[in-house]
Parts: sequence; C-alpha cells; structure tokens
Amino acid sequence: MSKPRVLVTRRWPVSVEAALSERFDATLSKDDAALDAAQLRDALLSYDAVLPTVSDRLPAALFEGDAVQSKIIGNFGVGFNHIDVAAARAKGIVVTNTPGVLTDCTADIAMLLLLSVARRGGEGERELRAGAWTGWRPTHLVGTKVTGKTVGIIGFGRIGKAFAQRCHFGFGMDVVFYNRSVVDPAEAARYGARQLQTVEDVLQVSDFVSLHCPGGAENRHLMNAARLAAMKPGAFLINTARGDVIDEAALIAALEQGTIRGAGLDVYEAEPHVPERLRVLDNVVLLPHLGSATEETRTAMGMKVVDNVTAFFAGREPPDRVV
Repeated sequence: MSKPRVLVTRRWPVSVEAALSERFDATLSKDDAALDAAQLRDALLSYDAVLPTVSDRLPAALFEGDAVQSKIIGNFGVGFNHIDVAAARAKGIVVTNTPGVLTDCTADIAMLLLLSVARRGGEGERELRAGAWTGWRPTHLVGTKVTGKTVGIIGFGRIGKAFAQRCHFGFGMDVVFYNRSVVDPAEAARYGARQLQTVEDVLQVSDFVSLHCPGGAENRHLMNAARLAAMKPGAFLINTARGDVIDEAALIAALEQGTIRGAGLDVYEAEPHVPERLRVLDNVVLLPHLGSATEETRTAMGMKVVDNVTAFFAGREPPDRVV
C-alpha cells in the first residue's frame, strides 16, 4: 500500500521533516519560499495532505471544482484564519492546528515587547549601532516604569493567562482583562488578574494593553480608531495575537499623533508587508512574527502536525481537529 502524498509548504525543523519523510511520501520545501495561489491550488489537486503555515493563504477559490484531492490540511500554527474553513468543510477536508505548545514562548515575546517599548530599548539599540550614542546623560531616552502599572489583557486564554502571570508575579503589575466568556474569579486570581465587563473598561484603566484574542472575522479591527482613542494618552499597545485584530492605518495615525504613547508588534495585517509609515516610527518596537520562534516550540508544533496527519490516515480522529 502506497504512503499518502504530503506537501510541506515551508522548511520545518529537521527532526520533524525526518518524521514526515519516514511516515509519508513527503515533498519538502527546498528553498523555503512562500507558495503562490497557483502553487497552492496545484497542491490541493495533487496531494493527499497539504501542510501550510500562517503565511500561506488558502481562500475559497482554491477549493473550487471537483478535482481537489487533499483530504486534510495540517496547519503549522494555532491560528487558521488564513484558511477558508467553510470552503474546506464543504469539500469534506479536515483542518487541524497546533494549540497548547506555544503558550510560554508567545507570552515571553509579549513581555519582551512590553519591556522594550516601555524602556525604549529599540531606540537605544538603533542609536548605539548607528554610532550616535554620545554617553550617559540624565535625560537620555527616558522611558516609563513597568512595576506597579496596570496591564490590560484582551483575551484570557492560555497565552493571556501566561502573560498575566508574568506581569503580576514577575513585575508587580496590576492585571485586568476582558474575555468574551466569564472566567471564575478564583481562576483569574491564580494569575493575579481580575475580569472587567467590556473592552472599553479595560482600555480606560490600562497603562499597557496586550492583545491575546483569536483572529478572524469576529475580531477583525477590534482595536479601531475609536478604541485607540479610548486608551490612556500615555498607554502602550502590544500585539502578539493576529495582525488583523488591529486597524493598522488607525494605529499608525494614533502613534503619529500621540493618541497613544507607543506600541510593540509581532504580527501585521498583510505579512510580510509592514507599512513604511510604521517602520519609520521611533515609538514602536517591531518584531518579525517571533512569538513561537524557539527550537523547542517549533519542533513541538511540527510534531503536532505529524500526529494529526498520522491519526487521520490511520482512520483515527486527529487530536487537534478544528474542521
């Protein structure tokens, strides 16, 4: 019996690629370049499984027609709003993701962004590397203290809780959060946090606002011009969730006009494109989607995909099925 044909769209950790090659007839990415729409369409027509990442767009048009051969899409990543899941479902295609293994690393990156933008670390490094630092002086790159400040968290899932724990117990911050569903106060207290009723309630009291909510239509532009204006004038916005949770144009305007003091971003609306107006701002720290980028986490994510696809072709329920 022949092995299922599997296409991997980007380079994955070596140990994960080895596992895929052992279990499947796997086509691996040689140059680690993003596939275009035509190549992804061909993959759906030719392979039993396609294993994409968050950088691969799979809109409804790619699933049209009766010739689609793929039976499962094993996504490398938690978020799957880059896949038209309704179109996949209509074709009877299973979609899986990789939850639970990137919690700590993403919370660490959110903390890195918060500290970097508060203490103007990005500005300082750029100045030093440019040879422009003239030495210590009392008013040079004065930032804001973190300890004792209020951090507001939008979305209190695994990553939101891990971030709350770091902020409260690591840095003595007061933590408030908004979540669509009610969180048991005793559970929230384990992370030094308390729930408020609305997003606006959180924005009104927070010195830092960190986004940890899912992407997709329900949260698209959750942070729009009105909500940015509802933040404290000296507040900072942190985003390690999804790029489309923020109205990027509204954020740029808020940063340029001083509506908020600064931002720390790891994700963007049209990755890998980052607007020039955003890149030239000093009051923003920009990272290239590093949330899960540790050797341990990326390997664990890849092995989750392997486990999901293996279970599917063995006739078992994939552990991380979303569609």
